[in-house]
Amino acid sequence: MKITRFIVAAAVSATLAAAFSACDSRSQKSSAEGNEKVVVAYVTSWTQIMPDPNFVTHINYAFGHVNETFNGVKIDNEARLKQISDLKKEYPDLKVMLSIGGWGSGRFSEMVADPELRGAFAKDCKRVVKEYGLDGIDIDWEYPTNGSAGISYSPDDTENYTLMMRDIHEQIGKDKLLTLASSATGQYIDFPAIMPYVDFVNIMTYDMAGAPKHHSALYRSEMTGGLSCEEAVENHVKAGVPISKLVLGIPFYGHGCKEISNFIDYNKLIQLENYTMAWDSVAMAPYLINPEGEVVCNYDDPRSIALKCTYVHENGMKGGMYWEYAGDDEQGTLRQAVYNGIMQK
Repeated sequence: MKITRFIVAAAVSATLAAAFSACDSRSQKSSAEGNEKVVVAYVTSWTQIMPDPNFVTHINYAFGHVNETFNGVKIDNEARLKQISDLKKEYPDLKVMLSIGGWGSGRFSEMVADPELRGAFAKDCKRVVKEYGLDGIDIDWEYPTNGSAGISYSPDDTENYTLMMRDIHEQIGKDKLLTLASSATGQYIDFPAIMPYVDFVNIMTYDMAGAPKHHSALYRSEMTGGLSCEEAVENHVKAGVPISKLVLGIPFYGHGCKEISNFIDYNKLIQLENYTMAWDSVAMAPYLINPEGEVVCNYDDPRSIALKCTYVHENGMKGGMYWEYAGDDEQGTLRQAVYNGIMQK
């Protein structure tokens, strides 16, 4: 079957209502536990759209990096970071953080291995937080002890990562936030050792496979490649992270194959023509089929996001995170789905 245009909203409204109702039924329990939820949006230096603070609690600005001399912080597009931090003047409850790292961002291994360099880096994190009026630091080192991103690494990285988090925490102070982005595998980091310094952990529960397999399926099905979100959460709990400190990652893009590009933002995906939308009722994930009957794109939509938010509440997790804000459509379909689901609006 062909469709002339792929439109998400009309297809999912009934399911969204049911899923949000399920979230609402647990609101008293969440409130009683005092588990204040978070909605974390990664906002990039290379996009221009300004985030709407009405639909996020935290903004992670991407990216900062370890500088060329291994002893400080280098920030991409500092003017944009300042512009985003200035949102706090009108929205004082908004938290804005600098995320340091990202895929292919190196020099971590050399910095953490030297106590003097590591101490200077931590002090510079304090400077950046003060200078830009930030609420904390997010570390996105991908990944300690692993060179798959083409960066330097060492078997000592995991131990030194703990020392880095300790030093940053001591410098910025307990009144500021310290978070991190973590691989879905739950590897590379000594979580019990860093827990005293960390406010919460953002699991990158996306890019866990390539099309035609789901890359961010909530549960395992025959179409789930790599890990499911459920398995990634379990990995982190087994690794020593309290589930109340875990934040579930949600992609605002799909993975394509055949005639669709490997990475395709949601705002472009919904403009595709002559594709059939299908639903994996085991994985709780949507996908697209081309006229030849081939699976050509795996992604998230409001329906799958609502179910992920239900999972967050059912399991007592801290909240939801997404990469990245500019991937959404002009109506803010996905960011509203995340916010409404996590904050139970």
